[in-house]
Amino acid sequence: MGTATGSGARGPGRPSEGGLPGWVVTGQHEPCRHEPSGPTRRPRARRGEGDRLREEILAAAGALLATTGDVSALSTRAIAAAAGVTPPSIYLHFADRAELVFAVCENHWLRLVAAMDAAACGIVDPIERIRCRGEAYLRFGVEHPEHYRVLMMGRPGEAPERFSDGRLAGTAGIEVVASDLREAILAGALPDQDATEAAVLLWMAVHGLVSLLISKPGFPFPPLDVLYAHLFEVTVAGLGGLK
Repeated sequence: MGTATGSGARGPGRPSEGGLPGWVVTGQHEPCRHEPSGPTRRPRARRGEGDRLREEILAAAGALLATTGDVSALSTRAIAAAAGVTPPSIYLHFADRAELVFAVCENHWLRLVAAMDAAACGIVDPIERIRCRGEAYLRFGVEHPEHYRVLMMGRPGEAPERFSDGRLAGTAGIEVVASDLREAILAGALPDQDATEAAVLLWMAVHGLVSLLISKPGFPFPPLDVLYAHLFEVTVAGLGGLK
């Protein structure tokens, strides 16, 4: 099941208007010399503080994205000002703006696995676990549209090399859903089939829904819970379940 503009009029498909129920998830570098001009700056980092500065830059960029809801607002200069450093300091930790933006989205995206696991926790029926994981994925995507757009809706080749499609697909929960599907097959709830292939199909279905909700916020979609319930029923029926 594996980062919409953040402003503007809300369409009927936004989570606040149709609503799924809420859930709770969740190197050492030598410093460069700075000129007196520019944003208010922190003291020079001491030895061993490079990693902490990197995390502070990520936090500042993440807060900026959350506030603006627009990835284009994440200019190097704006991030540097928010973090209290000069723009050249950022390049001690990130090769370029694209790598920084993807790292911000990745930090947020890693919470998705925890969200899906929390949604499925304690549920015995594997089909119901899959349904809950998909619902958590859907809600996560529509509540963090810019993160989702960057990681899952960008052009091929835009992502830095370490953000491979295979890695992101793993984060999207395909492996755990495939495990749930194998359990459902063994229990007789689904006919024998390739569980990984079925998991990819389920991911494609939910991703398509998330992508439409993000890219067409003004479209008069039915309530989110109704959309997802119907999508899940049709998709699982196509796998031979819910008879």
